[in-house]
Amino acid sequence: MSYVRNVKDGLFCEGMSIKREKLSYCCDICKKSFSRRGNLTTHKRSHTGEKPYHCDICGKTFPAFSNLTTHKRSHTGEKPYRCNICGISFSRINTLTTHKHIHTGEKPYHCDICGKSFSQKCNLTIHKRLHTGEKRYHCDICGKSFSGSNDLTTHKRIHTGEKPYHCNICGKSFTQKGSLTIHKRLHTGEKQYHCDICGKSFTQKGSLTIHKRLHTGEKQYHCDICGKSFTQKSSLTIHKRLHTGEKQYHCDICGKSFIQKGSLTIHKRLHTGEKQNHCDICGESFTQKGHLTTHIRLHTGEKPYHCDICGKSFTQKCNLATHTRIHTGEKPYHCDICDRSFALNDTLTKHKLIHTGEETHP
Repeated sequence: MSYVRNVKDGLFCEGMSIKREKLSYCCDICKKSFSRRGNLTTHKRSHTGEKPYHCDICGKTFPAFSNLTTHKRSHTGEKPYRCNICGISFSRINTLTTHKHIHTGEKPYHCDICGKSFSQKCNLTIHKRLHTGEKRYHCDICGKSFSGSNDLTTHKRIHTGEKPYHCNICGKSFTQKGSLTIHKRLHTGEKQYHCDICGKSFTQKGSLTIHKRLHTGEKQYHCDICGKSFTQKSSLTIHKRLHTGEKQYHCDICGKSFIQKGSLTIHKRLHTGEKQNHCDICGESFTQKGHLTTHIRLHTGEKPYHCDICGKSFTQKCNLATHTRIHTGEKPYHCDICDRSFALNDTLTKHKLIHTGEETHP
């Protein structure tokens, strides 16, 4: 076979070296070149749609035998590629390569718009859609759109109730693998994210990011109704319900409604009598962890909240807020009958008894 005829047949790329060790096989459709003829054959199937390799377990088809081999590991559980640093194993060598970036800190894929870097090319592709606004994956149940297919898959579990990731310690299930990983740290006590300012540790990177805002004073989420700012988006969402009056969490025992799911959980303990937070000094129990934390300060004498005007200290943040009103003169509680204002809600309640006749003027 001559070189000229092979160029016409689309076998070699025109202009390439004809030395045997440097031959390049060229696709006559897209002109992409390959060093091996077999790779060109497999590549051409991306144009024709041919998938000659079939999985005898589930029937799925593939354009290359290597794809079928990798796929079958999802059935057998085989993971032949092992990380020599942490011991985690993978079914694909490119997944191992990407995983190793966690240890090396390497992020070779860079966004040419904002400069952010990623360890995986697919994550860069998804990230770029934040800039373009592209959301190509649509939920056929509610119509919500997503920039990544994995986000859509996770979202759909809200509709189906599917929670495929199970904790082998306590049996709790999750919609996302990442949520299970974070949950397991509650059992192991692992807190791998450390604040370089105060040394406090966290199980989640996001929690560390939010915590650092306490040091910087950054509050990037703003209420467009009253202007109040928050360090967390979730706190802003909950705050806005104060304006709308929305209380979407309902007690199925007494019917009382709450703005936050956590408030409903705590409330239900009033019905069950459950007090799962115990003081290891005196044995007293509480329905809320926050109440236990405050209680322990009675034993330790700790008063972490300090008035920056007069220096007085308090065991609770709410007590400091109330005290500060002495200095500022703020009286946020208003009587809707006589328009008189008070610094404390309790004082307003007692005042109203004067109007109802339950208490006389002093």
